[in-house]
Amino acid sequence: MTTPYPRNEDDNAAPPSETNTFEPVRSAYQSWGTSSPSSDVPVNPAWTSWDSDPAPSGTAPAKKQKKTVGLGTALGLMLVGSVAAGSIVGVATTQFGSDSSGTGAYNSLDQPSLQRTTNAEPGSAEQVAEQVLPSVVSIQALTRNSASEGSGSIISSDGYVMTNNHVVAGVEQNGVLRVTMSDGSTSEADFIAGDASTDIAVIKIRNATDLPVINFGDSDDIAVGQEVMAVGSPLGLSSTVTTGIVSALNRPVRASGEGGESSLIDAIQTDAAINPGNSGGPLVDMQGNLIGMNSVIASISSASDTGGSIGLGFAIPANYAKRVATQLIETGAVMQPMIGVSLANGANVSGALIASVQDGGPGAAAGLMPGDVVTKLNDRVIDSADALIAAVRSHDFGETVTLTVTQQDTSQTREVEVTLTSE
Repeated sequence: MTTPYPRNEDDNAAPPSETNTFEPVRSAYQSWGTSSPSSDVPVNPAWTSWDSDPAPSGTAPAKKQKKTVGLGTALGLMLVGSVAAGSIVGVATTQFGSDSSGTGAYNSLDQPSLQRTTNAEPGSAEQVAEQVLPSVVSIQALTRNSASEGSGSIISSDGYVMTNNHVVAGVEQNGVLRVTMSDGSTSEADFIAGDASTDIAVIKIRNATDLPVINFGDSDDIAVGQEVMAVGSPLGLSSTVTTGIVSALNRPVRASGEGGESSLIDAIQTDAAINPGNSGGPLVDMQGNLIGMNSVIASISSASDTGGSIGLGFAIPANYAKRVATQLIETGAVMQPMIGVSLANGANVSGALIASVQDGGPGAAAGLMPGDVVTKLNDRVIDSADALIAAVRSHDFGETVTLTVTQQDTSQTREVEVTLTSE
């Protein structure tokens, strides 16, 4: 992997807006195809009654491609050298005792095996893993030009699986999807719909019934410092769990693929170990509820372009992922809450600089003007264009938010109320 922070010289960034890319920078997380999802997907209002078209047949040579990820704030990272493999020598002491016959050593080979207690304590990592693992799958996506692996969460008993779009992108065009359950059984799956701008997709396991389903938690209720567990298939090691804490909330993280697609998430940051292959898998609380979908890592890389977890992982909040997945299943497309403005990168501007305001849009109705700099949304500090876009998307349609705005020319500050719409 490469570091996520230097600018990607191959990108030609368009002028910033509510939906486009800002300063894409490089880091590999997992391989995927570069084709964008098809918009010609079935429409179905139900979560559990989708009959998908068969996935195209044929397999493809494994040719991995890179995805770039970017953080709103650049951090200075050191390169780290490779760790040489070596042997670890352990020294153990054996306790000897004497029996009545005077013979000697205690030998555990001669003793009965101890039986492990199987009733895990509620809220323990063991209990959470036992609860969540059956509802998590490993995903293999094969196209003519690429092969990728990732993870997914089963969200309906008849086989809908929520995952990252970059895990399955391209399979709708002559690709093959296979999923592996926690018990080792495998099935083929069909691509339902995906969205590059949110990096969320839905697939459906064929002929599935009575599958275990993951429970959604409320990602608005999580707190920095609370314990969490990441579940997935890092480096192809299926049914892997790692634990950590929520390190931070509301991290605007932008990711862009080599095909030009870009996604922006208002991420949950965690130090639970996340590595390539965890993409699309769940981040759960210690009650086993899905609070996020693991999507991006920051990585210190070496000259060989490889890297792993350094305790900086990012997950899409569950409430947002649930809303997008519902839209993908019901309509095959995603709509985002918007305030009807275009944003610009302003020199020495601490906030989101408004470049233009859409006529008749919610921003215009609220009195926003070109040259305004948004510094807060409700109580949340806005320090960049990406931060405002991510914050707006984390709210819902029809919701009214309060923006703190400074006019660049006069330095006068005011508060405006904006009602979010889909247009």
